[in-house]
Amino acid sequence: MSLLLNEIGNGIFLGAFFGLVALGYSMVYGILRLINFAHGDFYMVAAFVSYTILGAVAVGHSHGHWWTVVWVGLVVMVITGALAALANQLIYRPMRRAAILSLMIAAIGLSQVLENGVLVTPHWGATYLVYPVTTPPRGFNLGSNHYTWGQLFIVLISGLLALGVYFLVGRTLLGKAMRAVSEDRIAATLMGINVDLVIAIVFFIGGALAGAAAVMTGVYYGQINYLMGFTVGLEAFTAAVLGGIGNIGGAVLGGLILGIVQSIGTGIFGAEWSIVVAFGALVLMLWIRPTGLLGERVARRM
Repeated sequence: MSLLLNEIGNGIFLGAFFGLVALGYSMVYGILRLINFAHGDFYMVAAFVSYTILGAVAVGHSHGHWWTVVWVGLVVMVITGALAALANQLIYRPMRRAAILSLMIAAIGLSQVLENGVLVTPHWGATYLVYPVTTPPRGFNLGSNHYTWGQLFIVLISGLLALGVYFLVGRTLLGKAMRAVSEDRIAATLMGINVDLVIAIVFFIGGALAGAAAVMTGVYYGQINYLMGFTVGLEAFTAAVLGGIGNIGGAVLGGLILGIVQSIGTGIFGAEWSIVVAFGALVLMLWIRPTGLLGERVARRM
């Protein structure tokens, strides 16, 4: 029982990363009905950008300087959000009237450009890089299991960001415009909504959330690699589908469920089975409930 509770706790922390990245998938899908396969690579680029900035400000392998990490995280969120918005402006917007398949192929192409761009960039490359900041081992005990304050901080920040997005979409004028564009872009245009601006903002928010997840991942795991976006992107996409892609609450719920299932599966079968367990859960869910857990509202609102 103690081992099970420990794996559930670790799964919640893992699900916090998945949920933030899955939110970007769901928001873009809710607006464009596009599965943006490059989204995981925005996350990867954010990890490398934060690595470079933290190294430049000479934080070092420190357990302190958390205010520095916070402001660097905010800067990286802006940079990654701008990168996602730029990708929309240069690639997705000109192809908006094209077939969805063409947009998905363009997204895969962008993913390869970002991955290989990081691969050939000096001081980045293919090797695993040690992140400049790590979480201290200090924390608290829950029963016989030990959790660090860093883990708790990650869950709290992820929860606050998810709540912020939920409030933005559900309670603000901008959120109302997002829901209108998701429902009917032509009708939204006739009502005076700047559809292109709304879509750009959605891409920016999704990229910013991926940037926040990347910084927290680097701090928690202590290393980054140019392929990390591919793996996390697939897992976050799985989380979005599990919860009901296009639904904000579903993305968070799917991320938590996937994190817990993957953590328990890893504890039982070993780390090499983590991806098998994750996609096995996806196949099982789609077999039982093809629309995902909260899939009823996918077509109506984000």
